[in-house]
This record gives sequence, C-alpha cells and structure tokens, in this order.
Amino acid sequence: MRLTRLLALFLLAALAFSACGTGSPTHEATPDLPAARGTSSPSPSSTPAPSMTPTPFPTLAVDPATLGGVSIQVWQAFAGPAAQLFTSQAAQFNATNQWGIVVNPDGFGDYTSLFDGMNTALDAGQAPDLVVALPEQTLAWEAIGKIVDLQPYLADPQWGLAADVIGDIPSVFWAQDHANGKQLGIPAQRSARFIFYNETWAHELGFATPPATADEFRLQACTANASFQKDADPKNDGYGGWIVDTDWQTTYSWLLAFGGGVADGSAYGLRTDPNLAALQFIKRLFDSHCAWLSNEPTPFDSFARRSALFISGDMAGLPAEMESMKRLKNSDEWTVIPFPGTQGSALVAYGPSYTVLKSTPEKQLAAWLFARWLLSPENQAQWVEETGLFPLRNSVLNMVGSYLLATPQWGAANAALPQAQDVPQIASWRKVRYVLEDGMTVLFQENLPLDKLPGLLVEMDSMAQELK
Repeated sequence: MRLTRLLALFLLAALAFSACGTGSPTHEATPDLPAARGTSSPSPSSTPAPSMTPTPFPTLAVDPATLGGVSIQVWQAFAGPAAQLFTSQAAQFNATNQWGIVVNPDGFGDYTSLFDGMNTALDAGQAPDLVVALPEQTLAWEAIGKIVDLQPYLADPQWGLAADVIGDIPSVFWAQDHANGKQLGIPAQRSARFIFYNETWAHELGFATPPATADEFRLQACTANASFQKDADPKNDGYGGWIVDTDWQTTYSWLLAFGGGVADGSAYGLRTDPNLAALQFIKRLFDSHCAWLSNEPTPFDSFARRSALFISGDMAGLPAEMESMKRLKNSDEWTVIPFPGTQGSALVAYGPSYTVLKSTPEKQLAAWLFARWLLSPENQAQWVEETGLFPLRNSVLNMVGSYLLATPQWGAANAALPQAQDVPQIASWRKVRYVLEDGMTVLFQENLPLDKLPGLLVEMDSMAQELK
C-alpha cells in the first residue's frame, strides 16, 4: 500500500476519532487554531542562499594520469526523454573525455526505488560512485557519513568551477543542496509547479492582467464560474474556476503564498495561522463553486475546453497542454503564473541533484568531472529542448531562442524563477511531503466544513512529527 494512502487513512481515522471521542481536544465553531507551538510562520527560504564563491581549499591532489580507465557507477531515476538524454550524454562523455573515464549508468523506475536500492547497496558496501537523488534523500545518506562535500571540488584551482560559472547557476538551485555547512550536490534537474492561466478568456471576462493576489484570484475564478451559471445548462454550473489539485507541491505553494510553510529549521510546524488561512481560502473557493473537482486523469483537456480558467501543473506538463489546445482547436493565449496569495506569490523549485558517494579519491574526482561536464551550456541546452524544464544555467537562455519563441509559457516560467523557494532541508521530508497531499485529499474527500480545518492541521502536524 502506498505511503500516501496510509497517511490518508490515518488522517481520516484521526478526524473521525476527534469528532466522536470524549478525550479529543475540542474546537470552537469559529475556525481558529487550537494552541500551537507559536504563531510565527515557518519559512524554509528565510536562510539566504550560500555564497558559492570559491574559497582556498587545498588541491585535491589527484594525479590526472591515475584517472585513465577509472570506471564509475552512476544511478539515476530520470523518466522519458530525460532518461534517454542522460544515457546518450553518458555515452558521449565516455567517447570524448580526455582522461579515459568510463561512466556506467543504471536507471531506476522512480526515486523511491532508487532510495531503497541505495540503502541496500550501502548496507552491502556496493554503493555507486554518483547518484542523481532528491535533496532529502541525500540528507539521509549524509547523516550516516556517506556523502562527499563538494565545496573542495568546486573551489579546486585545477578541477573546480570558475566564479562566473558558479554565478551562472541560480542561487536557489545551489541552496537546495547546501546543508550543515556542506555542498552535498550540484543541480541535475529543476522544475516547479505553476498556475496555468487562460489570458484570452480572462480578457473576455473583463480582466486585463493575471491575478497577483489571492483576492484577485478568487474574483477571476468566481467570475469564470458565474459565466457558466448564466447559461441554460445546469450541468455545468460548477465549472469555470480552478480545478482542485491535491498534489503536495501545489499545497505547499499555497501555504507559502499565505506566509505559511511546514518547517522552521529542522522542526516541522504546520499548526500556524497562515497555514489555516491558506486552507480556508481553498475550501471557500470550493464551497462557492469557484473551484471544482474533476474526474478526468489530467486537467489539460478541461483547460483547453474552457471548463477551467485556472489549472495547476508542473512545467513538464506544458507540452501536454499545448497538445490539448491544438487537438481541441483552441487558439486562446495562455500562460503560467506563480501561486498568488496574501504575502505576494509563491513558487517552489524542486528536483534531483548529482551527489558523489565516498569511495577513492580517483573515483570521487571522476564522478565530479562527469557531473561538472553535464552542466556545460551545450549539454544544458539539450536538456531544455528535451525536457522543457528550467535551464540550470542562466546563459543557456541565449542558446534556446527558437524553443523560447515556440513555447512562451516556458519563458514565463523562467521569468518567475527569481522568486522561487526551496523545500525543507530535512531528511524525513521524503515522507512528510505526502502529509500535505493527503491532508488536501481528506479535506475534499470528506468535504470538511471550515470549522474542522484547525483539527485537520493538528492531525497533519501530528503525523509530520511522527514521521520525523
């Protein structure tokens, strides 16, 4: 049984118990939070991104002649075009690198399988030399002393990265793997979840610009719904606004947009007023028919049919939405925007990184050189064109002009990148993130009234503490 289903069942049972058990805390009819661990809003991005300017570390003291014939194992869990491109680029590196390093890539079906496989391999002393893993997974292996700090590699005068190259990579990408005073990885792939927004339809409804605040989002969503309630078909009266999306990254983005979050440093804390305000906002949208549940597997066709003014989705979904618009013969102009809230708008950048495992100096350096090579502008331009995700270097934007012209939504996503935030730097986040997803699922599965939302946050917080 999937972890998310287990968490959902736990939350359902806990809410049911709190509703009928005499020993459970009681809540007033007004949707205020019960006593919490403080009212300040956790902010995972409050710590500035580390300065990546090279510092004078000692040289790595590896003779280049000893790299000849060094063979390294690389594990990854890329999917689709990304997996194919990674295999292709590994083969290119093997054929062209000046040292004679041999890269042996091995793929996993998903990041959970990779994590489990890594744990088994570490126990058996058979770990790979380089792994493409999520940051919270790397933190788990760092805790047992298996991860190489890459700061000496970055700063090495012979093998490192120049200051202008380091500065060419967005600081939010560096920060994701900077923990405990170490650089535990370098970015391999980054994406984000956005609000997809139909500009043409919004203009027809009387709105000149995308919503920048939660109130503006509500107004536009409700106006779109009202346009359906005016026609003679009662079956479509719920359409028009935002299609509810319970993905953890969507939930997390809404929390951040309201000044909330899930953690303060290494401690989880979901029971805050800003988090409650975010859940209330979403539920009120639903209660007023300005947000609705879809039974379709993806929201892309609904968006293309003008059944929803807003949907939420990952950057990886941009090609699918373009295909839906084309297939359904909809020429509307549309774009992507961050999640609008009361504290500005929110965007969460997330993805795997290249992490070097401790082995021998030669293998560690070989793994680093392969990861460094993958970050070249030429390789990154290929990644953009194949995956449609963020370029890991700003300079790549100048190399993908044709892609940018063909996909203006991708350009809009990149324009929003400077405001992106990270996920919590806690190893258990690999499990706790699903608490957000399951909390939202319970909210709509049970159609919880507003006065039950504080209790939902309490149960989500309790589950987060248990998983940590």
